Amino acid sequence: MSHQTGIRPNEKLKKFFAKCHSGKIRLFKVTIENEELSLSAQIDSKGTWEDDFEKNIKKLVQEDQPCYIMSRFDSKNANGGYDWLLISWSPDDSPVRQKMLYASTKATLKQEFGSGQITQELHATAPEDLSVVGIRKQKDAPAPLSPAEEEAKMSQLSDAMRLVGVETKGSTLSSLTMPLVEAAKESLVSLATSADVNYVRLLIDIPNERVDVDLTAKVCGKELGSYVPEDTARYHVIRFEYEHENVHKKAFIFIYSMPGYSCPIKERMLYSSSKGPLIETVESILGAKIDKKMEVDSGKEVTEECLIDALHPAPLDAASGVAAKKFDKPKGPARGAKRMTKPVCSLLE
Repeated sequence: MSHQTGIRPNEKLKKFFAKCHSGKIRLFKVTIENEELSLSAQIDSKGTWEDDFEKNIKKLVQEDQPCYIMSRFDSKNANGGYDWLLISWSPDDSPVRQKMLYASTKATLKQEFGSGQITQELHATAPEDLSVVGIRKQKDAPAPLSPAEEEAKMSQLSDAMRLVGVETKGSTLSSLTMPLVEAAKESLVSLATSADVNYVRLLIDIPNERVDVDLTAKVCGKELGSYVPEDTARYHVIRFEYEHENVHKKAFIFIYSMPGYSCPIKERMLYSSSKGPLIETVESILGAKIDKKMEVDSGKEVTEECLIDALHPAPLDAASGVAAKKFDKPKGPARGAKRMTKPVCSLLE
């Protein structure tokens, strides 16, 4: 089923696309207006790509309005045409509907312009993302997707997007499989085999669409909560050793932490949709089942007590169907104040 919006370039933009291959245009901005892709601004080439980009890029974007920016590199491709950078500007504060609209229309823009000319893409949500240094630092960036590949990915993302905006700790409607880099695999192997590692924190490398290791450590149970970031999502894999009913136990726990709507919409969507396949991969590498899967909002939910309660929940009360409270030892009889047989002053003498 198609998840594209049906929005197409207007005639003015189509004619402008033909001019872009002459080498005179350096940057241009495309917006969605009246259900059409429209040319919003253009900047001619005056210097090198780096100089023209740094001088003009901030002028082309608005803090709360998504858009597309196309920037021409100085290099040419094997077909004799110029290489282009496509920037999907989607600021965090912009409306969710606008973000979805632009994300669903990007494949159409690429197809109309010529996907073979777009050699690099950047998804930007903050002004600091828009710099020559940041773009140059993109290593091992995946090749731009073909229209068919973009369509398949949008099909998955659109399903997951249905839950965006609804605060829930349930599973998503769809899932995405993100590959693990070698360093992440090695960290999980250490977690399973080494006494020096009991905690691995994983992150999604969003530009490269893969899961990487963020931290490997040996952590005291009382410190676990401090390792949960308050401003970004993460996955946590823990080899938890503890005492329960005078018995020493060990369990593997997988925690998905998401601090709510302070995270960008794409980050929330990708972490939620990638969780299920990642757990299967983690179990395969550990050679063991995850004993407990948890989703938390903050580190306050990751304490020794919380983890033990999650692994050994209180039995349900047969009548009410809710967890039975632990039996509290009754207090002893009230005692009055001790009688003072001598005046205070005489005691101090």
